[in-house]
Amino acid sequence: MAFSSVKLKHPEYEIVKDAPVGFSWTVFFFGFFPAFFRGDWKWGLIILFSALVTFGISNLVFIFIYNKLYIKSLLEQGYTSIDSEDILKPIEARMGMSIPRKKA
Repeated sequence: MAFSSVKLKHPEYEIVKDAPVGFSWTVFFFGFFPAFFRGDWKWGLIILFSALVTFGISNLVFIFIYNKLYIKSLLEQGYTSIDSEDILKPIEARMGMSIPRKKA
């Protein structure tokens, strides 16, 4: 199970995504498939290609970093958090990055 999760909302399209934070058990068990199911084609292809080249050994790296990469890609697309400060503060401390909040 991931450390926690953060709810991110796109301001224009009103899409809400629940992004896990921490160790990725889904990548551990299913490799590149979770990225494809989340619609994260870029990282899904990168994980797939690197797994093919390294005979699956690269997944030992991606299980620790994929959830953070997924959150960063959502933030680059314009998503902002709709969670409270009490939830976001420990997540930001754990990730070592700031997560933009939804403007009121």
